[in-house]
Amino acid sequence: MSTPLPLFRQTVQDAWIDYNGHLSEAYYVLVFGFATDALMDTAGLDAAYRARTGCSLYTVEAHVRYLREVARDSELTLRTTVLGVDGKKLRFVHEMFVGEPSGDPVATEELFTLHVDQGTGRAVPLPDATRRLLAGLTAPAPEWAGRGIRAVQR
Repeated sequence: MSTPLPLFRQTVQDAWIDYNGHLSEAYYVLVFGFATDALMDTAGLDAAYRARTGCSLYTVEAHVRYLREVARDSELTLRTTVLGVDGKKLRFVHEMFVGEPSGDPVATEELFTLHVDQGTGRAVPLPDATRRLLAGLTAPAPEWAGRGIRAVQR
């Protein structure tokens, strides 16, 4: 594996706090989206690429786990790990931490994305250089990845 992806950092904004006094569920996803944008920028799928090619990553499936409450003004750090890349597809995870990325995350998101030509609405192959870069970043999946929502036990 080559150098891991850079960490993404974001401070929780006052407007993101819900009626329970902690980060609202929609804003966890917003911050995860910012981390996805950072991954795309690192992989060369940035705004200039999208304008030039008309192609972008589209999220096909996402699974979010809300594990701990996050307080107002918390400094969040997100670690992104590429789990696999193949042709048109990319699978990766984000782990969200308060402060430095150690111990257990406060939330996680697993994503399955497709590289899509926005003009046709169809999936198309990732550029070779991007695919190679992402393949070089691939790491084993955390134990929690790939699991669905648990059935209710009676």
